Amino acid sequence: MEYVTLNNGVKMPVLGYGVYQVTKEECERCVLDALQVGYRSLDTAQSYFNEEQVGSAIQKSGIPREEIFLTTKVWVEHYGYEAAKSSVLESMRKLQTDYLDLVLLHQPFSDAYGAYRALEEFYDGGKIRAIGISNFYVDRMVDFAAFNRIKPAINQVEIHIFNQQKQMKEYADKYGIRLEAWAPFGEGRKGTFDNETVAAIGSKYGKTAAQVMLRWHIQRGIVVIPKSTHRKRMEENFHVFDFHLSEEDMDALAALDTASSSFFSHQDPAMVEWFVRMVEERKTKHDSSKEKKNW
Repeated sequence: MEYVTLNNGVKMPVLGYGVYQVTKEECERCVLDALQVGYRSLDTAQSYFNEEQVGSAIQKSGIPREEIFLTTKVWVEHYGYEAAKSSVLESMRKLQTDYLDLVLLHQPFSDAYGAYRALEEFYDGGKIRAIGISNFYVDRMVDFAAFNRIKPAINQVEIHIFNQQKQMKEYADKYGIRLEAWAPFGEGRKGTFDNETVAAIGSKYGKTAAQVMLRWHIQRGIVVIPKSTHRKRMEENFHVFDFHLSEEDMDALAALDTASSSFFSHQDPAMVEWFVRMVEERKTKHDSSKEKKNW
């Protein structure tokens, strides 16, 4: 395993296992498989609704907690100082741990500053080893780096061969923030797995398209958290430390950049309104459920 050193000196595996869109029914088994394969970095989030399954898998694995780098993310409805503090403690309960290695603010909306102050307080108290952000575009990333007491250690964003975030990488390096790709394969959109350039490079090394793309990220210094529910693919994704892409290969992959999202823009006002509606709907559902329980 290769590691990166965050801006506060904490070491983090450059390759981890992500559980986005892994169902509750599959999550415990998948995390156990990943740990058995050799992964020691796990990435979950409050909004994935599988923190409890991740925590259960860690306990059942028998692997000492200190050998696992555990990340979760605070969801928008828990933003603000007090709400964020309560939600992080709840995440720790679900994950069956008394500390977290990394906690990120999941989206750049609402009272992100209040929520970040809560993360800073937990960091000061040793409950969180590193704090950061997710889906913050370059302007908001610089904003957060400049106007908070503790710089974010990580910004987890959309990065893949068709959206390489070159400007963001430039500014992240300037401010000492490590980028992390939440979709290192672009979820296969726009044909990432079938791309001729990627395939040609893979044939040179006897590697798959997925392995080439992961290696490309790693050589750029970007942390990756590929997700799969199949153990064979977990193993494939893990075996990316026995080859090195040449400068020519890296240049060929750099030329694939379209500098556009394969998903959606967080700067699109219609998308911001979608997040607002989702938060309001979940709050209404939660309040309704609470009233029925009290009744």
